[in-house]
Amino acid sequence: MNDIAIKVSELGKKYYIGVKHESYRTFRDAIANAIISPFQRARKILKNQPSRSVDLEENIWVLRNISFDIKQGEVFGIIGRNGAGKSTLLKILSRITEPTEGYAEIYGRLGSLLEVGTGFHPELTGRENIYLNGAILGMKRNEIERKFDEIVSFADVEKFIDTPVKHYSSGMHLRLAFAVAAHLELDILLVDEVLAVGDLSFQKKCLGKMEEVAQRGRTVLLVSHNLPTVLSLCTKGILLDNGEIKIIDDIENVVNVYLNENIRLDGKVMFSNNHSYFNRELKFVSAHILDTEGNTTAFVSLIKGFILSIEYKVSKPLRLAQVAFELCNSTGLCVLSSTDLDGAQEIFKSKKIPGLYRASCFIPSDYLRPGRYIINLSSSIPRVKMLDDIQNAIAFEVIDTGGVEIKLAQGRRGIVCPLLLWKTELLEQNNYK
Repeated sequence: MNDIAIKVSELGKKYYIGVKHESYRTFRDAIANAIISPFQRARKILKNQPSRSVDLEENIWVLRNISFDIKQGEVFGIIGRNGAGKSTLLKILSRITEPTEGYAEIYGRLGSLLEVGTGFHPELTGRENIYLNGAILGMKRNEIERKFDEIVSFADVEKFIDTPVKHYSSGMHLRLAFAVAAHLELDILLVDEVLAVGDLSFQKKCLGKMEEVAQRGRTVLLVSHNLPTVLSLCTKGILLDNGEIKIIDDIENVVNVYLNENIRLDGKVMFSNNHSYFNRELKFVSAHILDTEGNTTAFVSLIKGFILSIEYKVSKPLRLAQVAFELCNSTGLCVLSSTDLDGAQEIFKSKKIPGLYRASCFIPSDYLRPGRYIINLSSSIPRVKMLDDIQNAIAFEVIDTGGVEIKLAQGRRGIVCPLLLWKTELLEQNNYK
């Protein structure tokens, strides 16, 4: 038990829905209700009506029978579809909400990064909030002072450190919150999906810091839809499905189960208006996989390539905005990434006016191995903020239609298998006997 950082046993969380909450009552109302309620209850029974409001309640279990152990120094991932119970589990472990049944034991000092700005007092300055958060986490003042400069430098908020955080942007909130949680001397760090709010450069910075934290033997529990991130950081994990554990295993096996059961092959995907929590300056509308003749398809020929077509709406003028995608294989490992700035720097300098846009990119597939692939979409103003982000946006399958893979590349190692151009020439002729 000495090597256990988090122990969860038979954990469950139930919420009641459809309950009419009573307004605030005075002491006189409470006495009057105590006198009247027996008569009201008797009258309802005679009329065959429910005698209590609770009889009209409907409850829903968002977590049920959750049990697992996380060892000290382990980087543990939790994945699952939206509504699977991931964030609720982290809130229970963070002591924000109580479980309905079961228990969770935490061995060590714990810090959590669940929502942007969580734990910050809006009227206090960034400096004051750093000390406040450290005190809440049980840090002594000299411990916080020793880490203060590192925190401010990592968050890149030196100019605004004495400004009330209510004037901070969401990106500044995130940078400071992550810096505080990652730099203070914690034993356990819980991180929810909030890393997606930062721009791409800050995401990389955060991932590097989390790797450093893990190498120092501290325990990290990560919830994310970004499967490449989960695969690169975590060693073990669980897949939550409708509030229950579907599988707990090495992270590669967990991700494989998730992909096989939850990623549907479809050559066309329309996105809802509320698919993410980012601002609405730029929103992805749809994504299509097209063959070389412009037909929508979920199956791509190994020798012909395909076109990725992305439609998005811009609601106000944007400068320096880019649209990007990641192409990941069936294990969630990123094979390649590209942006609409590749080879077209004039797009970067131009302003996007409000309207509906379509960005298309031809992707040769003759270097890909046959199998299933997933595309993640993102848009950002580099080094400033994310505009939109959709993980596992669309999936397709590369099929061998001409034997290129079989004839020339069978048995080769590697994530991709390109047919590269070689040149061989005779440099010097020798008469060997």
